[in-house]
Amino acid sequence: MKINEPSDSTVEEPGRKRGRPRSFDREAAREKALQLFWEHGYEGTSINDLTAAMGITPPSLYTAFGSKEALYAEVLDLYRSSFGAYFPAALTEEKTVYGGIRRLLRGAAETFTAGPGGCMISTAVLSCASEVKGVAASLAAMRSGSLDMIENYIRKGIGTGELPETTNTRQLARFYGTIIQGMSVQARDGANVEELTGIAETAMRAWPVQAPD
Repeated sequence: MKINEPSDSTVEEPGRKRGRPRSFDREAAREKALQLFWEHGYEGTSINDLTAAMGITPPSLYTAFGSKEALYAEVLDLYRSSFGAYFPAALTEEKTVYGGIRRLLRGAAETFTAGPGGCMISTAVLSCASEVKGVAASLAAMRSGSLDMIENYIRKGIGTGELPETTNTRQLARFYGTIIQGMSVQARDGANVEELTGIAETAMRAWPVQAPD
């Protein structure tokens, strides 16, 4: 949706009559911010970087989004609903828990190599300055929530008889969560989709029982 950019964009230029405010495409602005935050991280992306990419002024950014932290929160939601959509899909659409976890890892391999590299959530803001502790806490909560989702999904396998009752669901969830985070780092360092898929397939060999047909 396009809205009028805040009034600071309507300053007259010499020899030019005042006209209507420039059109500001909020969705396009969020997509540009997503690419910057994904590539450079929260602290590595400045307000000047954001406004240059969006074609607006700092006051306009604050008027439109409230703050850099609020913009980042919106961008994370956008990431999760677009690039990150593979995660919930893998845990809801497969017939077996094994198939879901395998699809999850393969989806990570594809997603982590689709943009600037890695995952915005898995390895973002692992340590930071005190002024962005709120951002770090939010990301840590997201990672913890994802781990809980994986564990609950694995627990379903016990209920259906796919996994033995002795399966340590938390340990297994942490194992695959660690694989995903490691794949994110590998992608940031230049690993391609084939290499990450190889990591995913190797990790699936650690499945507690023989893979179902």
